[in-house]
Amino acid sequence: MFKNLSNINQQQLNTWVKQVLTQTKSGNLPNYIPLLAEANPNSFAILLQSIDHHIISFGDIKTKVPLMSAIKPFLLFYLLSQFGNELIFKKVGQKPSEKPFNSLEQLEFDGGWPRNPMINSGAIALSSLIPGNTAREKCNNFCSWLNSYGNCQLFLDENMLTSVRSLPNQNNQNIAQKLVESGSIKDAKITLDTYNQICCLSGKIIDVANLGILLVNSPHSEWQKHCFTVKTLMTNCGLYETSNRYAMDIGIPIKSSISGIVLGLVPAKGVIVCYSPPLDQQGNSVAGLLLLELISRNLEKQYN
Repeated sequence: MFKNLSNINQQQLNTWVKQVLTQTKSGNLPNYIPLLAEANPNSFAILLQSIDHHIISFGDIKTKVPLMSAIKPFLLFYLLSQFGNELIFKKVGQKPSEKPFNSLEQLEFDGGWPRNPMINSGAIALSSLIPGNTAREKCNNFCSWLNSYGNCQLFLDENMLTSVRSLPNQNNQNIAQKLVESGSIKDAKITLDTYNQICCLSGKIIDVANLGILLVNSPHSEWQKHCFTVKTLMTNCGLYETSNRYAMDIGIPIKSSISGIVLGLVPAKGVIVCYSPPLDQQGNSVAGLLLLELISRNLEKQYN
């Protein structure tokens, strides 16, 4: 069990951040989205928010960042709240993937059925369920719901979307086509465009933190079971093929993003959001994971 985030003070956070940043020299920027490849590798921000609204931070928390894969837990949560477990888990599975997040091989091995909602095939399949007639309508509907219930101000970053579209992701196109062949989705073009748009939803670090609070402290009692489902899948699948290792080392639900976001949920306590663009080989922020591991270890020591 973890100690309250509100008991962490600014000096402790500053010390932890400086300790991690001096150790972090590895990591690379993703080269398949031009704007992400141009990000400042030294950009850094972290924000800790408790459920009683205590906030401490370090770095430029006002920087606006595309959520990319960090949107996936909230896509799942949104659809569970709209349609319930039965429909959603006919569309995707709940098992960890043994392959990278964008693996076509994994999808083919599983007969065209996405293994979980945290990898690309699962999120692309779920994107088809968002209400709306066009990709833009679907994205707008989803964004409006998040802003309403998540107390945030997400927006579609048109420049990032243009950048994503400038180098079409052949692997994701192949995944979408495989999903059509297996009957998981009907229209590869609209579904993939919807997926790209929701990944380009952007906001400040505090917006991501507020979304995380939605999962930690749901405003509706009937949503609590959905929050539990999402957090379980984040723990088991949120860091792709390395999820099991970090579940042991860090022990909280985590979701990473190729934009450099790492979102950690401290059960019944609050959220930790870190932004640092350099990524490891699995597509996870190097500094973000090191820092979450350090913070979680210290929280456990304080509690014990």
